[in-house]
Formats: sequence, C-alpha cells, structure tokens
Amino acid sequence: MDQIIVGVDVGGTAIKMALITPGGEMVTKTQEPTPVALGEDGILQKITAMMNTLLEKHGYTRDQVLGIGVGIPGPIDTKNGIVLQAVNLHWKQPVLLKEKLQALADLPVAVDNDANIAALGEMWRGAGQGAQDLVLITVGTGVGGGVILNGNVISGINGVGGEIGHITMTPGEGPNCNCGKTGCLETYTSATAIIRGGRQAAANGTSPMLAKVLAVTGNIRAKDVLTAANAGDKAAVAIVDQVGFYLGLALSHLAIVLNPAKFIIGGGVAAAGEILFSRIHASFARFIPFSYVVESTEILPATLGNDAGVYGAGWLIRSRFVT
Repeated sequence: MDQIIVGVDVGGTAIKMALITPGGEMVTKTQEPTPVALGEDGILQKITAMMNTLLEKHGYTRDQVLGIGVGIPGPIDTKNGIVLQAVNLHWKQPVLLKEKLQALADLPVAVDNDANIAALGEMWRGAGQGAQDLVLITVGTGVGGGVILNGNVISGINGVGGEIGHITMTPGEGPNCNCGKTGCLETYTSATAIIRGGRQAAANGTSPMLAKVLAVTGNIRAKDVLTAANAGDKAAVAIVDQVGFYLGLALSHLAIVLNPAKFIIGGGVAAAGEILFSRIHASFARFIPFSYVVESTEILPATLGNDAGVYGAGWLIRSRFVT
C-alpha cells in the first residue's frame, strides 16, 4: 500500500498543502485563503477539511497517511508542537497545535517554524540537496532564516534560532526595525529596505529611471529597483551594492560560527540574479579570513520557490517515520 505525507504551510494569506510521497515526489498541491478571522480552531478545521478533500480526490485512504507536517510563521516549541505566538495569524497566546490537530485529524502531527521548514524543503528537494549543513536566508518583506546542522534544524531554547534578519549590522545607528532595534540586517537588505532606498532616489532626482516609474505608477517596487540596477542606473546600483555588502557581511559571521556547506538565498529579492549574488560573494570573501572557507562555501539561490514550505513540512514527517 503506497504511503503519503501531508505537507502544510500556513501563512497569513494562504494555506498551502501538498501530498508528497516518502521519496519526495509531489503528487498534488493546493491552496486556499487562510480564515484568520475564525481563529485557531477555524484554521485547524480548514486544514483538516482541505486534507480530506485532497485525499479523497486522489484516491488515498487515511490509513495510507504517515502524518501531517505543518509550518507556522512564529516561534515554535517543536518538541511539544506548541505555537508560542503567530502575529500574522493573530495568535497572541500559545496554541497547542499538535495536540489539537491530532485530535481533529486522528493522525500524527509535527510542527515547526515556516522558515525552518523552508530550509528543510531546500535540503530535501531543492538547492540544498547533498548538504547536511546549510543556512537558508529568506529575503522578502523582512529577512528570515533557517539553520540546519547535521540534517537537524537548530531552533534554540526559545525557538528563535535562525532569526538572521535581526543580526545587528550597525550598532547604535541605522534604520529603525520592526523589532524595536536599529541597524538590523533586514533594515538594509529586505525588499522593504530596497523600496525605501528606491523612493528616496526617485524623490531626490538621483535616479531618473525610478523617478519615471514613480511618476507613471505612483509606486516603487523592489523589482523596479533591481531592474534599474541591471540597466546601469547608478542610484539603483548603489542600493544593490548595500544589499550585497550587508548580506555578505552577515553570511561571513555565520560561516565563522557554523561553517555550513551552503548558504541558500530565497525570497523575492533572490530573483535579482548575478548583479546581487556577485556582490554577496565579494563581501563574503572580504570578511572571511580563511580562503579555504570561501572556496568551499556555496552561496546559491533557492530553487523551490513557494513549494519549499510544503516540502519541508513533509520532511518533518518523513524524518520521523521513514528509515
């Protein structure tokens, strides 16, 4: 009897779900809006209903399901499957997710942070294949991360291991961060930071290209800044220089502590391509004192995109029940 794993990636906007074989083949995937207004119970009921529909549609019985892996945006007590907080879901108090979902679905459940499961997904089926020691950095609206050593996620004592975006790059100065500090990595490298720089360049006239975009559309996107940089716009290139410099610097710090085989850059900003990655490499090499570390460490774009989370959630179950 063929076995199947249910991988679930819960976000503030959508619940993504996939049926994945223990060998890592995705049979099917779907997504539906997250019913945030219905609270934790409504979301868990939604997950169960989506799973039942997907299993029935593709001819699987519940006896074939090894378990449900779930990724949630927030700090997690992974041992007990408790979501300590999930701001994007309006969960301000701890949620006994594993206990509640197991009761609803009558199946084994494993839970971890969304960035951690994305890292596991890239390790299993993406850019991290072949590596047991890697770090995923997601560069989007903010900057998150997942750290894997010897094939295991490093969560830390409070579940905040991998919060790479809040490494302080400029102590006591720099842009304000949502965490309450100043000078965090994400204030220099996130899409939010790129947009802020692009707006300034458009407003002060240093970037004619971005000024035109702002005049026509009334908005500046990170993609607009990256496009302008690729076209040689000096102000946009300076913004990308900053992103590459600080990401490379942060990775050099992590490399000295963790010495992973691979750094994988995900999120929308990673789509910038060579213009960004060349700068990350240069900055990384500048701040690493050991040439052999520079030569042996790969810095790669993520390859799974939005599927990383469901693959990683699936890995939570596979790693527990498949030898």
